[in-house]
Amino acid sequence: MPPEARVTRFAPSPTGPLHLGHAFAALTAQERAGAGRVLLRLEDIDQSRCRPEYEDGIIEDLRWIGFCWSGPILRQSDRLSAYRAALDRLGTLGVLYPCRCRRRDILEALSAPQGVEPVAGPDGVVYPGTCRRRPLAEREADDAVRLNMGAALRLAGTLGLEETGPVRAGHHRLDPEWMMAHVGDVVLARRDMGTSYHLSVVVDDAAQGITEVTRGVDLFDASFIHVLLQKLLALPQPRFHHHNLICDEAGKRLAKRDDARAIGLYRAEGMSPADVRVMLGL
Repeated sequence: MPPEARVTRFAPSPTGPLHLGHAFAALTAQERAGAGRVLLRLEDIDQSRCRPEYEDGIIEDLRWIGFCWSGPILRQSDRLSAYRAALDRLGTLGVLYPCRCRRRDILEALSAPQGVEPVAGPDGVVYPGTCRRRPLAEREADDAVRLNMGAALRLAGTLGLEETGPVRAGHHRLDPEWMMAHVGDVVLARRDMGTSYHLSVVVDDAAQGITEVTRGVDLFDASFIHVLLQKLLALPQPRFHHHNLICDEAGKRLAKRDDARAIGLYRAEGMSPADVRVMLGL
């Protein structure tokens, strides 16, 4: 896709300060947009952790490093009705079921003496399917909603994704057996939110007309979930660009708890945006 037609986005969660890893992701999205547009989305559906002061700080730091987005900021907290509509549509396809299991229930089920170690997927350990036979009509107020991966894969048929990133560029076919074993029945609506990252990001990318999704390579496997949801919801499929991660001296990916690498602290120490770009190798 030519640069002039590319629409990208940077979508942080306002649950902590902007750090070097965020800055790299934002500037990569801006660079990949080329002569097109880069949009800003705040993934603030987790209201128990999101804070107005983090949102204000992220916006201020983004402007300081030279991240220039187009149009208004999209906030996921304003789009709950869109996520409900998408969930309802998936429900009519027969690929959802309610789940009453808590994390402890899942870990206990997986710790049963079966001689097999639990498999870790994009959402943590792969769910053992305890509630899979429950009909969606029996959903209770405190239930989560999961995707029946087997039913979804059978309905969707052959799928793949186009990757433009530096690590795994090329066409990647979705492997149903791998999805069942390493992803499983992911949560599409958490009991405390009514949606999930996987559902909301797919709905929002379509609503914003994103043509290339840019994010860290640690989310590469999750992209197969998103391609599947795009097919089931009849949404356009963008290309993907999974970039390298910014890591600490030990090679560990930076996270929000790494406040020592917060952009605000570098600003307070007198560094310039150009200094930050040098640190990021840009």
